[in-house]
Amino acid sequence: MHGALEKMKIEAFKEIEYKTSIDTFVVMFNPANYNQKYEVEYEEAQGQGTTGSTQKFKAIKPQEYSFDFVFDGTGVSGEKKEVADDVERFMQVTGKINSDIHRPLFLKISWGALLTHCVLKSADISYDLFKPDGSPLRAKIKATFAVNIDDTLRAAEDGLNSPDLTHYRMVKAGDTLPLMTYRIYGDSSYYLDVAAANALTDFRNLTVGSSIFFPPLKQST
Repeated sequence: MHGALEKMKIEAFKEIEYKTSIDTFVVMFNPANYNQKYEVEYEEAQGQGTTGSTQKFKAIKPQEYSFDFVFDGTGVSGEKKEVADDVERFMQVTGKINSDIHRPLFLKISWGALLTHCVLKSADISYDLFKPDGSPLRAKIKATFAVNIDDTLRAAEDGLNSPDLTHYRMVKAGDTLPLMTYRIYGDSSYYLDVAAANALTDFRNLTVGSSIFFPPLKQST
C-alpha cells in the first residue's frame, strides 16, 4: 500500500536562522528530476616557464540545486488555475525583495528526504501555451537555488565541531543518522533529536547529497 503523494514545498523565512516560516509555496507537480552541483575552486596561478602547477585549494562554492517546475492552467491537474498568478506567487515567495529585510527571503526546500536551506539564485521562466486572449496556459520555471548558511554556521561546517554550535552536514554514501550525530556531538544517542529537528519521518534511509541540520545541544545546569 502506497502513502499519499507528498509534494515539494518551499518555505520562506525572514531570518537566516530559519525559525519562523512566513509563507509556503507548494508545487503543482513534483519535479521529474533535479540536479545537484558541487564545485571546488583552486588557485590558477602558474609559475613562469613551467608546464604545470600544484592545485592550491581556494574554496568550496555554495552547493546548488536546480529544478524544473511546471505550471499548468488547462485543468489537467484536476483544477484550473491562473498560470500568471501562480508564477507571480512563486516569485513572490522565492525571489522578490521583501520590504522588511530589503532582500529576497531565506528558503527551506523539503521533499521526502531532501531538505536544504538556500536562496534563489536564478529563475528562467518560459511560456508555451496560451488562451485566445494571449494569457498563458502553461509555464515552466528552471530555478537554481544556492545553499545558504550564515558565517557562524559555515565555520561550524568547515570543521569546528562543537555541541554548542549549529551544524549542517551533507549526507555521503554510507552515512547513517546515528553515525553523523556521533561525529558532531560525540554521542550517537541524540539522533532522534536530530531527526525531529529535520522533520525526518524515515531517518534510516538518508538521501545522499541532502543536507542535515544539527542544532546546538541544550546544556544542563
